[in-house]
Parts: sequence; structure tokens; C-alpha cells
Amino acid sequence: MRILLFGMPGVGKGTQAKILSSKLNIPHISTGEILRQAVNDETNLGKKAKEIMHAGELVPDSVMIGIIKETFSQPRCKNGFILDGFPRTTIQAEELDKLIEELKLTNVVVLSITAPVTEIIKRLTDRLTCKNCKSIFTKNEVKDLEKCPVCNAKKSFYQRKDDTESVIKNRIEVFNNVTKSVLDYYKYKREVIFIDGNDTVENVNKKILDKITSKFDEIKY
Repeated sequence: MRILLFGMPGVGKGTQAKILSSKLNIPHISTGEILRQAVNDETNLGKKAKEIMHAGELVPDSVMIGIIKETFSQPRCKNGFILDGFPRTTIQAEELDKLIEELKLTNVVVLSITAPVTEIIKRLTDRLTCKNCKSIFTKNEVKDLEKCPVCNAKKSFYQRKDDTESVIKNRIEVFNNVTKSVLDYYKYKREVIFIDGNDTVENVNKKILDKITSKFDEIKY
């Protein structure tokens, strides 16, 4: 099973990706993480990406596709993967399709998790981050706002700039103006599964797995 994961910021992609990765026994691939790993490992593409980033420029699609290709070719991706954070544009989607065809990858599905904008804003503005251990919680999850339940650091909670309402609305606007076009592209190219993420984590995960197993009979978990 190879999943291309989409959704607005705050819709629950990261949470669902972790659960799916565990249940389906396939890796969760965050493009940000594999880019940093390639730079740290000083691969040829990693070195090239590092030079570009140090110059203050965006890593071009050709380099990113190359890093993704290297990742897809690793033994851990033999039985599938969950790709998160790519593609973000239709041009990237076209390049990714070429790579999928080149590697002869099968059982590729686009998974889009949705939720009302009002709910997403509420979720993200309700988040707290620990300065010490970087754990993220909602205010309802923390019984004592004076102490982190993970590392016990005192008075360590703060709200990230990314979780302020103005920034959230801008990120949602970017998603609607740019990334949403990728879903429109895939509607005519691949199987697209839409899941309502405005539910409990458990229920959302069950809906995802039910949809996937109904489309691909050989998928077991």
C-alpha cells in the first residue's frame, strides 16, 4: 500500500500517519525529514540541497524528486509507504507520477483528510508546545498548565507563531490556492479517498482503514 497523504494544516495528518504506519507496517515519509536526513548524511543530492538552502533558495523539484526516489528504493519502503508533504503543486505531482511509473509502484492511493476551517482554527489555536521537550498538546490534554506531563519542566508551555489565528488562516489560504489543485489533478489520475477528519482520532482511523481495505482486498492489518 502506497499512500499520498493530503490535508490542511491541523487536520490530523501527522497523527493518522503514525497510526497507519504502525498498523500497516509501512514507513511514514515526511519530505521535510528525508531532506534533512539527506543533508545530514551528505549524500550527493543532500550536498546539493545544502548548498541551495545556504544560498537562501528553495530546493528545486528535481532535487527533491531525486531524494524521494532514493527513499522509495530503500528496503523499508518495499511493502509501501505514506508520503506526507509532497506533492504540493501539479508540476510536482506530474514528476512524482513519472517516478511511480519508473519504479513500477502499484497500489497507489491518494488520501485526503478534511475538516471545517472553523474546526481547524480551533484545534491549532488550542495547541501548546513545551519549550523543553517540544511535545505538543491541546489545552484540554494538560491537567496542570504549570508543568509539562512528558518532561515535567515547569512553566515551559508556549504557543508557536504557526498556531496563531492569522498565520493559520494564511496557511489555509495557501493550501486552497496551491495544494488543492493537486487533488483536482489526481481526481482524473488516481484513486482518491476523502475522509472526514472532524471526529475522534479512533473513528477517523477506522474510516480510513475501512476505505482502504474495501479498495484493496489484499491489505490486512
